[in-house]
Amino acid sequence: MSDLTTSFIDSHDGTRMAVHRMGAGRPVLLLHGLFSSAEMNWIKFGTARRLADAGFEAIMPDWRVHGHSDAPVDGALYTAGVLVRDAFAIVEELELHDYDLVGFSLGARTAASAVTAGLAPRRLVLAGMGLEGLVNWRKRVAFFIDMIDRFDTIEHGDPAFFARSFLKSQGIDRHAARLLLTQGVDEIDAEALATIAMPTMVLIGEDDADNGSPERLAEALPQAKVVTVPGNHMSSVMKPEFGSAIVDYLSGE
Repeated sequence: MSDLTTSFIDSHDGTRMAVHRMGAGRPVLLLHGLFSSAEMNWIKFGTARRLADAGFEAIMPDWRVHGHSDAPVDGALYTAGVLVRDAFAIVEELELHDYDLVGFSLGARTAASAVTAGLAPRRLVLAGMGLEGLVNWRKRVAFFIDMIDRFDTIEHGDPAFFARSFLKSQGIDRHAARLLLTQGVDEIDAEALATIAMPTMVLIGEDDADNGSPERLAEALPQAKVVTVPGNHMSSVMKPEFGSAIVDYLSGE
């Protein structure tokens, strides 16, 4: 992957964020999921390479608290909607005007929220997401906060064991992650979804029910369709069909 490059930008509040890029051509901004990274969601299992080989430029930031980006522990740097403002900062810093936007899980939430706030990609992909994951975020996030608070006592067989293991494997700072979850991610009004006017693919693993109904999400969007690939919430991004579905959708007329 000799054409993979990494640079850093300062976001709206000075937080240093890593931005990884691969390929040359039409820009595709890819937003990864919670406790993951650009490496884990987009690079390791080939989605970025598939995009690059198809004539796109994959632009892959690491969210604050994740990957190679800063993980500040100052609560003042985690106001509601902070990831949306990070997304705007990346678009502005890189001067993206005609681009596509792809998000997985938390990245999909952020992509949808950023579009309702004014980002205007040509096409949108919301992956690993259903309607309930957008409009009932607090129920979902309570699971992760509980996992962080019980981190040192969670044993194998606990429903939170896998999430704990994944967070630990990614080297996530628990204090910073808790600040992000409790203060930094805002709710999405279901009615606001009707303002997402660009063509949208709701991309979901056939065994992924973590964030609710993808069909109901597609019904809430003006121009959306559901595409299913093999896998569950964690494994779907590892499948070649996942990256191929994104390439096919963004390459279509």
